Amino acid sequence: MAEQGAPWWERRWGVVAMALLAALPLLWPTVPPMVDLPGHMGRYRVELDLANSPALQHFYSFHWALIGNLGIDLLIVPVAKIFGLELGTKLIVLAIPALTVAGFLWVAREVHGRVPPTALFAIPFAYGHPFIFGFVNFALSMAFAFLAFAFWLRLARLGHVWLRAALFVPISIAIWVVHTFGWGTLGVMAFSAELVRQYDNGKNVVRAGFAASLHSLALVPPILLMLIWRSGQHVGGETGDWFNWQAKYLWLISALRDRWYLFDFLSLAAILLLLFEAVRSPRLSFSRNLAASALFLLLVYLMLPRIVFGSAYADMRLVPYLIAVSVIAIRLRDNAGPVFARRLAWLAMLFVVLRIGGNTISFWMLDRTYDRELAALDHVPEGARLVSFVGTRCGQPWRMSRLEHLPAMAIVRRHAYSNDQWSMAGAQLLRTVYHQAGGYEHDASQMVTEKKCKAEVWRSLDQSLARFPRDAFDYVWLIQPPPYDARLTRGLQPIWRSGPSVLYRVVDRTPVTLPPSAPVTPDRNLPKASA
Repeated sequence: MAEQGAPWWERRWGVVAMALLAALPLLWPTVPPMVDLPGHMGRYRVELDLANSPALQHFYSFHWALIGNLGIDLLIVPVAKIFGLELGTKLIVLAIPALTVAGFLWVAREVHGRVPPTALFAIPFAYGHPFIFGFVNFALSMAFAFLAFAFWLRLARLGHVWLRAALFVPISIAIWVVHTFGWGTLGVMAFSAELVRQYDNGKNVVRAGFAASLHSLALVPPILLMLIWRSGQHVGGETGDWFNWQAKYLWLISALRDRWYLFDFLSLAAILLLLFEAVRSPRLSFSRNLAASALFLLLVYLMLPRIVFGSAYADMRLVPYLIAVSVIAIRLRDNAGPVFARRLAWLAMLFVVLRIGGNTISFWMLDRTYDRELAALDHVPEGARLVSFVGTRCGQPWRMSRLEHLPAMAIVRRHAYSNDQWSMAGAQLLRTVYHQAGGYEHDASQMVTEKKCKAEVWRSLDQSLARFPRDAFDYVWLIQPPPYDARLTRGLQPIWRSGPSVLYRVVDRTPVTLPPSAPVTPDRNLPKASA
């Protein structure tokens, strides 16, 4: 496509600028404030330093295996040699939204022959709920999936279908290794696009479906890897919670969920209004190619259970990308005119600036919280046996604290033990071998509430303080805890405090018990320790 005379959003520099803008929220935070990411960083530290750290060897084991969830685990090995673990992780994570936006806009260009101004509305979905939740291997695989999908469309447009078949065998395997979900999503989009292409070439639906299946065989080899992965020692992990419509509705309205419910909900409403307008407007229409992809992805979303192989939120992860594909599918009709296109472009940019600006402010606020809490680690020695309890609430608060896996930064910075690492058969390469921790060996033992939540595995903080094995730990870290009975901290010496958060040293290993009828003594009576 000739760029001379094209509006800015159709030019390469405009696409590059949009991709770079998408990285803005992650520039300031030292540790990207995403729910699961600190936990993943703890695993990266183990994989990088286990061989040379007796402390880590006492707490963890790590064995490489070919699984469909290795994206940053592999990338961090060379990147950390240059930038270190923390900066290296930040740089990789920072690149994910930029790559995702580049994929969105490249797909739009391949399908429409140009980047329509409406495609810019898809940019904020690079910061969808799954990314903010910290599913970083998944998000990286989705970025690669959209880039690969654009390449798939381009090779078909140029008539290089045999070259495409040869190239997409290794491409599909590489994306599967990053994360299985990206490979699956690529397969759905590629098949649906090829189905439409074959239909447009004059085949009926049955013949078009058969031809699309043949062309999609280049994406099949990872199925063999999947069979190997889910056999032998990697068997395990629950798959269930099918057709949970209440959860699916929540995931739908959470597509842009970050901090402020009204802002996030109205942002999504604006996108739904755009899609409705595209249906009724005489100046807008949809690409049948991408509309088919969106429809297939919607069917996958409706059919997916909430838990797959022990990994929760499987269906939730698809929602922002499903909506983004629907938005990218919108095109301008020939009668739209340049004035209408410019107005749409500036409306889209207003939406992008508001959303990216909101993400930037939210991440900056969370970075300040992370800095305050992580100051506790200045008082934790190398190789410490640390048990942590992070305050949370029952239900699904819209604004998540994103502190649930912050204890893993003790692994990153102190080679300490942290009781927040995951234990899912076949999904993780790390195993906890510190069995003295008992019921405080892995996630979600670090999450506590004021009272026991119905249908949750989390303990109350009083239960955790009363039951954790004192002879197995030297330090107790309470991160923004709920109210608790101060008498349960007998034998714990406070050595650091910031607001409600406190770090204790275990000085008396005698278990503390209270009679069931004993009145509660609030934690505010605790002596204040110097930070």
